[in-house]
Parts: sequence; structure tokens; C-alpha cells
Amino acid sequence: MVCSVKASQSRRDQLKEFLRAKREALHPTDVGMPDAGRRRTPGLRREEVAVLAGVGVSWYTWLEQGRDIKVSGAVLDAVARVLRLDEAERTHLYVLAGLNPPDPAGQPGAPVSGQLRGVLTAWMPNPAHVLDRHYNLVAMNDAARWVFGFDDDVRNCMVAFFTHPIYRGRFTTWQEFAPDMVADFRASAARYPDDPVFGRIAEELCAASPEFAELWARPDVRSRSQGIKAITHPEAGDLVFEYSLLRLPDRADLNVVLHTPDPDTDTKEKVESMVVVHPG
Repeated sequence: MVCSVKASQSRRDQLKEFLRAKREALHPTDVGMPDAGRRRTPGLRREEVAVLAGVGVSWYTWLEQGRDIKVSGAVLDAVARVLRLDEAERTHLYVLAGLNPPDPAGQPGAPVSGQLRGVLTAWMPNPAHVLDRHYNLVAMNDAARWVFGFDDDVRNCMVAFFTHPIYRGRFTTWQEFAPDMVADFRASAARYPDDPVFGRIAEELCAASPEFAELWARPDVRSRSQGIKAITHPEAGDLVFEYSLLRLPDRADLNVVLHTPDPDTDTKEKVESMVVVHPG
């Protein structure tokens, strides 16, 4: 109990220092206020932050003083906006205030960096690709294209898994894999309740695929971070991969999916031979 009290006090002390430093680093003109000339203290005043954030002056003062008060995510977001905190600083504010930080917003629609594309290339000859949070396929290496049959018609892997004959047909145990796919999609949709795209994709798939509709009607939720994919390739035959799904801290809108040949199979030799047949 003593350690817990000390940790809580330490967190509030850090919160006090953090908020004061961020407030004092801002000039009134940074937040659209007129320049009133020199001030006796640097940066914004506490009451100015409170007014701009739409919270009570006393409440914000208590927050910056590190008092043990109740806070909400909506209010912290307002303070973060006024103090012009970036994603990492906003997460830090949540932690210091004793709340679980929300998933970072990421940058939906922003292009995949050259550095990340380099990771996909370096993963050759093993398959690797990048999905956004809606399962849109936004980047891949050549091995992913060969192994999974990605073509120009595969834009969204969730849709293609149920409707694209080539991509769907590559999964050796499709019926076993499908429930996990839909349960993961449901978990992602719940993580972003204000994002209407999940609903549109689900509505489209319910109309196009009775199998998806049946699975979507279930309440199952799972979060996939690793597992096994068994693939039947028209040239190479049976392939088995261990996959890992990695979320990028600074691009929470993206998931990197890396595949490694199952060491108990001949998958490694087969994918290496595919590079010889398809040199790029």
C-alpha cells in the first residue's frame, strides 16, 4: 500500500511538471490569441488554457497542481488540443492522469513510408504485407503476391477472403480460418466505434457472402497477433507459415503482417525456389 501511494504521488508530480512545461512553452499567438506584449511569466496562463479547453479554471488549476481529482478522456483530449500535444505526448498525459490511453489515431490514408517498404523487401523471400485497420491491402512484397495470389482485384483482404476465388482458394483450411478473421474484424470495429467504414464493409459482405453473414451474426471477438496459415499453391503445393501481426506505435492505422516458413515443413525451400522462378 505504501508503494502504491508513493507511485501515485510520483505520477501526479510528473503530471504537474509536464503540464506546466507544455503550457509555458506556448505563446498566446500559438493558440490564436492576440499578442499582448511581454508577460511576467512565460507562456499561457492557467486560466487561458482552461477557457480554451472549455473546462473550469479551478479544475484545470487542480489538475496542474497534481491534485487527486477525477478526470475524463474527453477533458484530457481538450487540454491536449490546447497544449498542442502530439500523439506520444497525449498518451503520456493519459498515463500521468491515471487513465488508459486510447489507441493513437494514426494517419489513415497516409502513404506507407519508404522505410517500411524497405522492411517488406528485406523480408524476401518470405511473404510480408501491410494492412490498414479496415483490412485494405496497402503494401506487399513480391513473395506475398506470389504466395497468396494478390492481384489488382484484391484491394481489401477481408472482402477478398470471402469473395475473391484465387485468394480464398489459397487457404487450405479456409473454414477453420474464417471465424478468426471475422472475430478479429469485429474487435477492430469495436476499437473504432465512430468509424463508419467497418459497418459499410460488413454490410457489403453480408450481402455478398452468406458465410460472412453467419459469422458476423455471432458475438465472437478475438485479436489476432500470431498464428498459422496453411496455403495450397498451384505451383509450389502445400505451404505452412507462422505469421506475426505487428502494430506500429506511430502508425496505429497500419498492421504489418510477416510470414515465416514453418520449420517442420519444406515451405522454406519452396518459397526460396519461387524467387528463382519469379526473380521480380
